[in-house]
Amino acid sequence: MKAVFILFFSLISFVASAQASDIEMADQFRADGKIYVVIAVVSVVLIGLFAYLFRLESKVSALEKRSK
Repeated sequence: MKAVFILFFSLISFVASAQASDIEMADQFRADGKIYVVIAVVSVVLIGLFAYLFRLESKVSALEKRSK
């Protein structure tokens, strides 16, 4: 149990230190206004993925109902 806590707190400190570093690419995208394009593309991909999963789940449910 101690090992889990040590691992957990070491990961938290690692993530916190990673967020403190400056990322030049993100700063440049923000400065150029391209960050909104990146966010839009990521959003479209995620929405498409969720729509696909929802559609797939409904098809699987229909097949399960048909097989019973």
